[in-house]
Amino acid sequence: MRGDRRQIQTAVLGGADSEEPLMLPLEAIELDAFRRRHEHDTFWCGLLLGGCGLQLTTKLYTDRVCHFAHHPGPDGHPHLCGRRARGVNSADHLYVKAATAAWLRSRDLQADVAFVQPDGAPIGSVVDIRFPHGGLRVHLDQAVAPAWDQEGREPVLGVSVPVDRDTLIDRWYVHRIRLDSDGTARKVSIGTEAFAREPEWFALDDCEMTERGLSTPAVEQIVRSRSTRPVTQWGVGKAKKVPPARVRAQVLQRKLTDAVRVESSFVVSRVLRDIADLTGLEGEAKAQLAAAVSDAEAWLEDQVRVRRELFSQLEEALAARDALEVRQLLARVNATASHDRTADETTIADVAATYVAEQQHAYAEQLRAKAAAKLAREQNARARRAADRVQTLLATLQRRGDTGSPKMMRKLVRELLHAASDAGDRVDAGQQKQIAVWKTRADIGRPPAQTARPAPALGAPGPMRHEQVARRFWIRRNCPRCEALAGKNCVVNAYTGTGAVSKAPHYERIEPILAERRAKAERRRRAPRPYDIACPDCGRPPGERCASPGGGVHRSRVERAREAGR
Repeated sequence: MRGDRRQIQTAVLGGADSEEPLMLPLEAIELDAFRRRHEHDTFWCGLLLGGCGLQLTTKLYTDRVCHFAHHPGPDGHPHLCGRRARGVNSADHLYVKAATAAWLRSRDLQADVAFVQPDGAPIGSVVDIRFPHGGLRVHLDQAVAPAWDQEGREPVLGVSVPVDRDTLIDRWYVHRIRLDSDGTARKVSIGTEAFAREPEWFALDDCEMTERGLSTPAVEQIVRSRSTRPVTQWGVGKAKKVPPARVRAQVLQRKLTDAVRVESSFVVSRVLRDIADLTGLEGEAKAQLAAAVSDAEAWLEDQVRVRRELFSQLEEALAARDALEVRQLLARVNATASHDRTADETTIADVAATYVAEQQHAYAEQLRAKAAAKLAREQNARARRAADRVQTLLATLQRRGDTGSPKMMRKLVRELLHAASDAGDRVDAGQQKQIAVWKTRADIGRPPAQTARPAPALGAPGPMRHEQVARRFWIRRNCPRCEALAGKNCVVNAYTGTGAVSKAPHYERIEPILAERRAKAERRRRAPRPYDIACPDCGRPPGERCASPGGGVHRSRVERAREAGR
């Protein structure tokens, strides 16, 4: 997995499971004050943000925006996090929940707020606010399509979520939600959008919950301007006074005009059916309504012709396999002819939708293949550079030999191990063998039992180890490094091919002897003496001499001490 280099602008306070969000200031001058204000707080890549749950730190820059960052991994490499949303709006669902809780407390209302994930949507896309007799579903992005006909759950749309004209006409209005940055927080605003009207925005404190659902001052104006009320969102049935026929005719005529203006055949047909059921209308009002119906019917007939032509063009584009034309025509078909399709029209639309989906899938696969190829090239380049670094470090270590300081040698060996890990299979068998030798020499990766502190008199660290073992001892052994046989001196470096005789034996030839001596000394140090244990013959306790005729120690006591020391 490749590290995501997008800048992280949001985090949570206190822990990975926290629901308390905050946003990092973008400017360096503001970040200084932010750090002082939160000097005792910790920042986390929260699980509710889709993050990895690890702690974050702040990064200050003067030439670009400041941001949060993960701490490096234990190997020094950048931490890899799969978090998708990282921008200033990535914690908006947490701000929505916090603002909702404060709003409910101010009105003594009870509700449950949940971050749901219908159909596997990313966390934070949808926020459900459930009241005892209804609820709101907040759509912060387009991951989940709003369900307008779901009983007791009123959709509230983010500013990026589209709504079609038929819905605006049919419902009279829809609610939207917007979050604006306010220092290191986000402020919630509620908007009401109606057909042919821009959204009007209000503070959350200006909104109320009514029997219709969420209400704003704009909703009250819209309801008062109508003679009929929209369908309730809460399922509360009330007896309604039927308005006079003239008033109902005016409302239907206005709806008919609006539907024709937005080119909605479905709404025009439905309003015409409602007009056909209208009774009790007489005089001039009846004539005006009849004229409007005649114009609407003529418009519908023209739309039928346009509709046939549109589906004909879509069929031709499918035959020509013109992906761009098919996609554009299908969008027009779905926008203007989504209802009351014939069997042939349904077939054409289904075939077009399948073709567009296949094209989109192929395009996505092409993008994924390009991304994978790019990643493979980058990994190969990184491995190639690492392999070159391995070769350079091995040459440096061989050149230094036993003349440098142990501290510097261990630093170079650690760098060698990191480079070898990045190089992967580009490190050949000979280099792997050399790396293993240098890892042993640097005492890196040994378990604690093998790196125990040696006895003070033996095994002094550094290049002087060979002075602690006489030649007559180490000459009897083979050298595991340069492969010199017993009775032969070590050579400078078997890998260089020079075979020059070394002035001193290699570390690997000396260390086993020193290890054996340390183990033997440790055994002697820990072995109990006869008078440290009780005598099995005379029963004298530890520390007291045996009650033998000559005053000496019993043999059984000596044997017992010897066995205990093994």
